[in-house]
Amino acid sequence: MSRIILCLITLLCPLAKAEDPLNPNKQWWDEEWWEKGRLTIPVNNTVTIRHTSYTNGDVEIPALIIRPDDNKKYPGILFQHGRRGLDDLVVRHAQRLAARGFVILAPDVFSARFIEKFPIEHDYALESDVNMGVDHLLSLPDISSDKICLYSHTRGGYMTLKVAVTRKRQNKEVACYVSYYPHMQDPNAPEPMQVYRYAKEADDLVIPALIFIGEKEQYQRRRSIETAVKSMQANNRHVELFIYPGVGRGFDFRPENIRTFADDLAAKDAIQRAADFMSHYLQ
Repeated sequence: MSRIILCLITLLCPLAKAEDPLNPNKQWWDEEWWEKGRLTIPVNNTVTIRHTSYTNGDVEIPALIIRPDDNKKYPGILFQHGRRGLDDLVVRHAQRLAARGFVILAPDVFSARFIEKFPIEHDYALESDVNMGVDHLLSLPDISSDKICLYSHTRGGYMTLKVAVTRKRQNKEVACYVSYYPHMQDPNAPEPMQVYRYAKEADDLVIPALIFIGEKEQYQRRRSIETAVKSMQANNRHVELFIYPGVGRGFDFRPENIRTFADDLAAKDAIQRAADFMSHYLQ
């Protein structure tokens, strides 16, 4: 009898929204697309890249400025790389973001301090280098916004969190925080803290935050991210967490030989959401 009832429900309600255990609030649901067939039209700009640098004491930090190839002013975004450094794959991500209509400053903080890519230990001096990047970005003449947003992935998510909170930049020079699968814990903390705790600074992040992870994210990273987000939501912080099914860590930059269709779908959706989110808070 129960099977008959289930079949009747399926026939009578073919267009009912499916339950999504990954996103129970159905953040992914687009009523305009579902009901009216309307697709959001992304902004597409040809971009240009130029090299620059700024100083932090006696340290010179090389950086890229990536922006639309015109003479207009755009909102400013500080793009902070993670453990793999600012290599070609990561620069492509920054280019895709700039094409949406932003001036991107992408500091190469590893090169500035002669740190090889994929370091295990975290050098706290890097946070000061990222912090100085905020001032450099705001000094650029082609920035239209009086604040910037922090945009990052992996360990860059931890460094930008520290800049926003510990360096007291939020609600002053920084309007929002966006990160892909951020390392939401001090990388130098003991292993149990990596798995079962999150960086205490997350509880003090009061600016709007947007975080993306894949369903197949590493357990020890996903746990700290989700725990931090739940705590922030319990404290009535404006934080959104998107979990993309079928993808894992690095879906935004995985190279062509291992890239999947799901990676591309997630990456395109995330960068459009990030662009809309940051544009809103940088108006």
